[in-house]
Amino acid sequence: MAERTVPSSPQTSSQHPPSQHAVPPQGGTGTEAAARVADVLLLFTGGPEYLGVSTISRKLGISKAVVYRILQSLVSRDVLATTPGVTGYRLGPAAVALGASALRRFDAKTAAAPVLRRLRDETGETTTLSGLVGDERVYLEQFESRAEIKMTVDIGTRFPLHAGSSGKAILAQLPEWRREEILAGDLGALTDRTVTDPATLRQQLDAIGSDGVAVSLGERQSGAGSVAAALVTPDGEVHGAISVCGPEYRFTPEKIDRYRTLVRDATAEIIRNWANGKATGGHRS
Repeated sequence: MAERTVPSSPQTSSQHPPSQHAVPPQGGTGTEAAARVADVLLLFTGGPEYLGVSTISRKLGISKAVVYRILQSLVSRDVLATTPGVTGYRLGPAAVALGASALRRFDAKTAAAPVLRRLRDETGETTTLSGLVGDERVYLEQFESRAEIKMTVDIGTRFPLHAGSSGKAILAQLPEWRREEILAGDLGALTDRTVTDPATLRQQLDAIGSDGVAVSLGERQSGAGSVAAALVTPDGEVHGAISVCGPEYRFTPEKIDRYRTLVRDATAEIIRNWANGKATGGHRS
């Protein structure tokens, strides 16, 4: 039997619950309510398709009564929906439309596409684009390797920033205060190679920040290797990261050194494309 492509798709985000953002005490009731609605919606971007009141209440630490009111409001606007005979709530047509619109309008996706396609052809490995979402990242685009054995990713799946090259590349470029907030949170292990010690992570992030490139060998997904760099605009805003990824056994020291240069150059080109698109009013769908 022919060997199937490996590694398998990434682990689902249900193994690492969405981060919970505390609302600053000075925030008014309106701010708190908006934050709670946002937190409820973010739960639906990872994990099971259907979520119930009790599950949401437990994950976010808010009362079932408050959760129920939020859910009913979102259902009335088609952001969430229910299915007859199925317990729980799922994303509704309005949420799907919003998501599709966001992906179409994400400037970096358009700017990155030709660069990632060429990078895939140069390396022979899958190339990806991740976007920063809250304190996590999500895959927005991939150009799959043409090799029989390859790595693929799940578009739209969220992952923590402390595990894997794309996450660490992003985390290394965030402001120190934000990085420290993340390192003070849940640093769960996704594999037996995931670094979960904050002190060790700080050392790694300092090195990544200086070099501009992160390397992962089995840290986020067993058997996978990747090299990534963050997408940072000239004003210092971090938007995401790009990566070259594939089976770990193909990521030899020689290839990693080569990919470092290619990925670093690719991010610079994407940022230039992005800036030029904005300056000329080019199509950014």
